[in-house]
Amino acid sequence: MADSLPLAHPSRPARVPLRGRPWWPWLRRALTTVFFLLVAGLLVSQARSIEWAEVLTSLEQYPLTAAWGAVALAVASFTLYSCFDLLGRRYTGHTLSTPTVMLVTFTSYAFNLNLGSLVGGVAFRFRLYSRLGLAPGAITRIMSISMLANWMGYVLLAGLVFSLHPPTLPPDWPVSAGHLRLAGLALLAVAAAYLAICAFTRQRHFELRGHTIELPAPRLACLQLLMGAGNWLVMSGVLFILLQHRIEFSAVVAVLLLAAVAGVITHIPAGLGVLEAVFVALLSHLMPQAELLAALVAYRVIYYLAPLGIASAVYLAMEARAKKLKRAGRASQSPRNARPAPR
Repeated sequence: MADSLPLAHPSRPARVPLRGRPWWPWLRRALTTVFFLLVAGLLVSQARSIEWAEVLTSLEQYPLTAAWGAVALAVASFTLYSCFDLLGRRYTGHTLSTPTVMLVTFTSYAFNLNLGSLVGGVAFRFRLYSRLGLAPGAITRIMSISMLANWMGYVLLAGLVFSLHPPTLPPDWPVSAGHLRLAGLALLAVAAAYLAICAFTRQRHFELRGHTIELPAPRLACLQLLMGAGNWLVMSGVLFILLQHRIEFSAVVAVLLLAAVAGVITHIPAGLGVLEAVFVALLSHLMPQAELLAALVAYRVIYYLAPLGIASAVYLAMEARAKKLKRAGRASQSPRNARPAPR
């Protein structure tokens, strides 16, 4: 009997990823719009119920000792964040000096807080680093390391706070402490998975949209998580001092983390109004609204507006310096300044 030929199985069609399906962009926009409308409704409802005259009175009576303590912590936070791109220098191996890297990071962070990540986190970094001679590929890798440090630190801290000490939410909220603990455990698993991938994966390079991504070394990944979580803790400390220690520190940390996600999803520059709405919604049962909003207004001045003014001056100075260096380079290459060739 002749050997039978193997039956040919029809090839299965390749699975189309979720993002590649035609209805996915519409669904994402719809979900973003719904969330935006919910936040907008929360803003309007909270704004109507606030006695703004009492807020102004609370600001006028605000203790200067608390304000100066918050300023000191804000300086510490910006200094710590300015070191994020030093991780990127170690990752890429470029030779820009430490003060230069920290100034670029500080400037981009201040604009990022007030104008959004595309303007501050991306555009300003590309502009300044390219003026300093870095290639686009190196700038992209620096930004990826810095953003991973910020958000993986966020994941680690949120996981610890939600799983170990979830905040006391208003009684009428459908989310319980048990739900927050489960979310915290899931976030801790994500942070642990990131460290495990960086430590044990043999394939260290990946291709993503034409860019080669190299996994950071385990030590660098640990530094990312610790520095990122530390910065979120210091930011929470600024608010904790401005709230005059009247709300538990873990609750301040948890609400700040939730407000940060809400601000990112809504794409509102500086999270304007979102931060206040989330804090009022979650903590007004622990502190009068007028005093809570007074602390948040002080926080915006200290952590957003004052650094933005300083960063604007730094940016203008760096641009002026770059123009002078460029003119000096052109002058040195002009025919008048050219040295005669040796005979």
